[in-house]
Amino acid sequence: MLTLTYEYKLIPDRRQIEVIENTLDVCRSVWNYALRERKDWLNSRKSPVNACSLKQEYIIPVDTPYPNCNNQSKALTEAKKTNDRLKSVNAQVLQQVLRTLDRAFADMQSKKMGFPRFKNKYRLRSYVYPQMLKDCVSASLNTGVKGNQIKLPQLGLVKFRKSRDIPNGFEVKQARIVRRASGYFVMLSLQLDVNIPDVPFHGHPLGIDLGLDKFLATSDGELVARPRFLNQLHRKLKLRLRSASTPSVVEVLKLLQRRLRNKIKGSNNRHKLNQKIARLHQRISDTRKDWHFKLAHSLCDQAQSIFIEDINFISWAKGMLRKHTLDASFGQFVTILNWVAWKRDVFVAKVDKNYTSQICPNCGFHTGKKLLSEREHNCPECGYRTHRDVAAAQVIRNRGVEEYALHQDALGHSVSENVCGDGLAGAAMPSQESVKQKLLNANLRIPRYIALSN
Repeated sequence: MLTLTYEYKLIPDRRQIEVIENTLDVCRSVWNYALRERKDWLNSRKSPVNACSLKQEYIIPVDTPYPNCNNQSKALTEAKKTNDRLKSVNAQVLQQVLRTLDRAFADMQSKKMGFPRFKNKYRLRSYVYPQMLKDCVSASLNTGVKGNQIKLPQLGLVKFRKSRDIPNGFEVKQARIVRRASGYFVMLSLQLDVNIPDVPFHGHPLGIDLGLDKFLATSDGELVARPRFLNQLHRKLKLRLRSASTPSVVEVLKLLQRRLRNKIKGSNNRHKLNQKIARLHQRISDTRKDWHFKLAHSLCDQAQSIFIEDINFISWAKGMLRKHTLDASFGQFVTILNWVAWKRDVFVAKVDKNYTSQICPNCGFHTGKKLLSEREHNCPECGYRTHRDVAAAQVIRNRGVEEYALHQDALGHSVSENVCGDGLAGAAMPSQESVKQKLLNANLRIPRYIALSN
């Protein structure tokens, strides 16, 4: 089963905006009520079995079952019969809120995530229609004068910016309405009942070393500087600043946040100022994401197999350099790189990260570099010299080629031609047309196979 998500900018009218805001407000109330119910039940069971607690006692009867998703869904169905506010929202949307809360509790135990939090009007920004009509796309997106409209429950036909067509054969299964600082968006979940084969290891391999001194270094010797989006991005805002020059983002954020401190909570002025800060943060986020996509396409132009380190970026974000790590957003870049590589038939894999900056890529000698200030790799064994990050990228490439080339050879594929130019072997790629290209009607994937065998 192939699943894709397409995002479009909505252009709702005033009535539709009121419906969206009312739905978000009711979903927030359902979330907070259900979370409060679960917390009360858990707090009432904290007292020891054989003794009374000095701080709290049972406030819920002992025979009361735990308010799980099924029990709360049944209670919600009964409450909708008498509550007009709950009646005004699609029933499946509210049920989906309870499923999301149940998944949050499951992630808290399995993934060691934090306890679910209560939502205010700024925190809950989306809701889901779990089922869509079969003709919501075919009748409104692809044909006729309704090509820039989509039919959504309770909203009716909503205009949107048709940035790209939905591929033929895909069905719209779900729709998520998202409120952002720049407006409202719809995220359509598309499904196609087909199995797509994984991209095999082939062609010219490329190792990538991620870091904070340079955003990344490639095994081919390319160094990409880390753009400091938060510090260097400039934007012309209509603010009364003493300086005539355009302020930096940091200066603007500090100014706006100082103003926000003096605003009364709940006032319209505070709400307007919060919107300005949110738009500025979204501008930074959009710029970062656009740069990540362009860099991912540039890397896919250079190689047919890419290897990266298997790094836990969550631990990086909790370290001393967490601000710079979050500004670079390495995790988002790796996700985008996997998606772009999937579209363009480029193989991507992760390798072991240990000692990549300590080993010589030429002879395998352990050089023992310990200080981050040592930016040059100089092997005392073979005399190989290059940039430290480039040497680490070459070690990553060597590990990936050794692991996956042997795997391809074990499966019976030929590894016959040297494509690296430095003693590394690459898998010979057949020149047949991509299977995904046929299935997706040349709409999603851009195959970049290079036939290495004549």
